[in-house]
Amino acid sequence: MQTLTRLFFPAALAFIVATGPALADSSASSAANKAKADPAYAQAEQLVEDGKYEAAIPVLEGIVAKDQENADAFNLLGYSHRQLGSIDVALGHYETALKLEPRHRGANEYLGELYLKMDDLAKAEERLDVLDSACFFGCKEYTELKNAIAAYKARAGS
Repeated sequence: MQTLTRLFFPAALAFIVATGPALADSSASSAANKAKADPAYAQAEQLVEDGKYEAAIPVLEGIVAKDQENADAFNLLGYSHRQLGSIDVALGHYETALKLEPRHRGANEYLGELYLKMDDLAKAEERLDVLDSACFFGCKEYTELKNAIAAYKARAGS
Protein backbone atom coordinates (compact mmCIF):
# COMPACT_ATOMS: atom_id res chain seq x y z
CA MET A 1 0.00 0.00 0.00
CA GLN A 2 2.83 2.37 0.85
CA THR A 3 4.41 1.73 -2.56
CA LEU A 4 1.13 2.52 -4.25
CA THR A 5 0.89 5.80 -2.32
CA ARG A 6 4.45 6.73 -3.28
CA LEU A 7 3.62 6.11 -6.93
CA PHE A 8 0.18 7.70 -6.94
CA PHE A 9 0.86 10.88 -4.96
CA PRO A 10 3.57 12.35 -7.25
CA ALA A 11 1.49 11.53 -10.33
CA ALA A 12 -1.63 13.11 -8.82
CA LEU A 13 0.33 16.17 -7.74
CA ALA A 14 1.83 16.55 -11.21
CA PHE A 15 -1.65 16.30 -12.75
CA ILE A 16 -3.05 18.97 -10.44
CA VAL A 17 -0.14 21.33 -11.09
CA ALA A 18 -0.33 20.78 -14.85
CA THR A 19 -4.09 21.08 -15.19
CA GLY A 20 -4.95 23.44 -12.34
CA PRO A 21 -5.13 26.55 -14.51
CA ALA A 22 -7.17 24.69 -17.12
CA LEU A 23 -9.60 23.44 -14.49
CA ALA A 24 -10.04 26.84 -12.87
CA ASP A 25 -13.04 28.96 -13.79
CA SER A 26 -12.08 31.50 -16.40
CA SER A 27 -14.30 34.44 -15.42
CA ALA A 28 -11.53 36.36 -13.65
CA SER A 29 -9.04 35.85 -16.47
CA SER A 30 -11.64 36.56 -19.15
CA ALA A 31 -12.37 39.93 -17.50
CA ALA A 32 -8.67 40.75 -17.55
CA ASN A 33 -8.45 39.73 -21.21
CA LYS A 34 -11.48 41.87 -22.12
CA ALA A 35 -9.95 44.84 -20.30
CA LYS A 36 -6.78 44.47 -22.35
CA ALA A 37 -8.63 43.98 -25.63
CA ASP A 38 -11.31 46.65 -25.14
CA PRO A 39 -10.34 50.06 -23.76
CA ALA A 40 -14.04 50.80 -23.08
CA TYR A 41 -14.25 47.77 -20.82
CA ALA A 42 -11.12 48.87 -18.97
CA GLN A 43 -12.65 52.33 -18.56
CA ALA A 44 -15.93 50.87 -17.25
CA GLU A 45 -14.11 48.58 -14.87
CA GLN A 46 -12.16 51.55 -13.47
CA LEU A 47 -15.33 53.61 -13.09
CA VAL A 48 -16.97 50.77 -11.16
CA GLU A 49 -13.88 50.34 -9.00
CA ASP A 50 -13.99 54.08 -8.25
CA GLY A 51 -17.68 53.84 -7.28
CA LYS A 52 -18.78 55.93 -10.27
CA TYR A 53 -21.67 53.62 -11.16
CA GLU A 54 -23.79 56.21 -12.98
CA ALA A 55 -20.86 56.98 -15.28
CA ALA A 56 -20.05 53.29 -15.79
CA ILE A 57 -23.55 52.27 -16.88
CA PRO A 58 -23.61 54.01 -20.30
CA VAL A 59 -20.11 52.72 -21.07
CA LEU A 60 -21.18 49.18 -20.18
CA GLU A 61 -24.42 49.53 -22.14
CA GLY A 62 -22.35 50.51 -25.18
CA ILE A 63 -20.19 47.42 -24.71
CA VAL A 64 -23.12 45.00 -24.50
CA ALA A 65 -24.83 46.71 -27.45
CA LYS A 66 -21.80 45.71 -29.54
CA ASP A 67 -21.12 42.36 -27.79
CA GLN A 68 -24.21 40.66 -26.40
CA GLU A 69 -22.09 37.69 -25.34
CA ASN A 70 -20.01 39.69 -22.85
CA ALA A 71 -20.91 38.13 -19.48
CA ASP A 72 -18.34 40.30 -17.69
CA ALA A 73 -19.97 43.52 -18.91
CA PHE A 74 -23.46 42.26 -17.98
CA ASN A 75 -22.10 41.37 -14.55
CA LEU A 76 -20.69 44.88 -14.05
CA LEU A 77 -23.96 46.36 -15.28
CA GLY A 78 -25.79 44.33 -12.67
CA TYR A 79 -23.34 45.39 -9.99
CA SER A 80 -23.61 49.06 -10.91
CA HIS A 81 -27.39 49.01 -10.91
CA ARG A 82 -27.45 47.13 -7.60
CA GLN A 83 -25.19 49.74 -6.03
CA LEU A 84 -27.60 52.44 -7.21
CA GLY A 85 -30.59 50.57 -5.77
CA SER A 86 -32.14 49.36 -9.04
CA ILE A 87 -32.79 45.82 -7.85
CA ASP A 88 -34.93 44.57 -10.75
CA VAL A 89 -32.55 45.96 -13.38
CA ALA A 90 -29.56 44.44 -11.57
CA LEU A 91 -31.32 41.08 -11.36
CA GLY A 92 -31.91 41.05 -15.11
CA HIS A 93 -28.27 41.80 -15.89
CA TYR A 94 -26.99 39.10 -13.51
CA GLU A 95 -29.39 36.58 -15.06
CA THR A 96 -28.13 37.49 -18.53
CA ALA A 97 -24.51 37.10 -17.41
CA LEU A 98 -25.30 33.67 -15.96
CA LYS A 99 -27.17 32.54 -19.08
CA LEU A 100 -24.01 33.34 -21.01
CA GLU A 101 -21.63 31.87 -18.44
CA PRO A 102 -23.40 29.84 -15.71
CA ARG A 103 -20.25 29.45 -13.60
CA HIS A 104 -19.28 33.15 -13.78
CA ARG A 105 -17.81 33.73 -10.35
CA GLY A 106 -18.52 37.44 -10.07
CA ALA A 107 -22.13 37.17 -11.26
CA ASN A 108 -22.82 34.27 -8.90
CA GLU A 109 -21.38 36.15 -5.94
CA TYR A 110 -23.14 39.42 -6.72
CA LEU A 111 -26.46 37.70 -7.47
CA GLY A 112 -26.17 35.89 -4.14
CA GLU A 113 -25.60 39.23 -2.42
CA LEU A 114 -28.60 40.68 -4.24
CA TYR A 115 -30.75 37.78 -3.05
CA LEU A 116 -29.68 38.55 0.52
CA LYS A 117 -30.77 42.15 -0.01
CA MET A 118 -34.11 40.72 -1.21
CA ASP A 119 -34.29 38.51 1.94
CA ASP A 120 -34.07 35.32 -0.12
CA LEU A 121 -31.51 33.29 1.81
CA ALA A 122 -32.30 30.03 -0.02
CA LYS A 123 -31.44 31.52 -3.42
CA ALA A 124 -28.28 33.12 -2.02
CA GLU A 125 -27.22 29.71 -0.74
CA GLU A 126 -27.88 28.23 -4.21
CA ARG A 127 -25.39 30.74 -5.65
CA LEU A 128 -22.91 29.71 -2.93
CA ASP A 129 -23.31 26.07 -4.02
CA VAL A 130 -22.58 27.06 -7.62
CA LEU A 131 -19.46 28.91 -6.50
CA ASP A 132 -18.40 25.93 -4.43
CA SER A 133 -18.34 23.79 -7.57
CA ALA A 134 -16.97 26.55 -9.83
CA CYS A 135 -14.04 27.37 -7.55
CA PHE A 136 -12.01 24.17 -7.72
CA PHE A 137 -9.44 25.28 -5.13
CA GLY A 138 -11.56 28.02 -3.56
CA CYS A 139 -11.86 31.64 -4.62
CA LYS A 140 -12.52 35.06 -3.15
CA GLU A 141 -16.05 35.18 -4.60
CA TYR A 142 -17.00 32.04 -2.67
CA THR A 143 -15.46 33.37 0.53
CA GLU A 144 -17.11 36.78 0.19
CA LEU A 145 -20.57 35.32 -0.42
CA LYS A 146 -20.12 32.81 2.38
CA ASN A 147 -19.20 35.68 4.74
CA ALA A 148 -22.17 37.76 3.53
CA ILE A 149 -24.51 34.82 4.19
CA ALA A 150 -23.05 34.33 7.67
CA ALA A 151 -23.51 38.05 8.43
CA TYR A 152 -27.08 37.91 7.11
CA LYS A 153 -27.86 34.92 9.32
CA ALA A 154 -26.32 36.66 12.33
CA ARG A 155 -28.46 39.75 11.75
CA ALA A 156 -31.57 37.61 11.25
CA GLY A 157 -30.76 35.54 14.35
CA SER A 158 -30.91 32.23 12.48
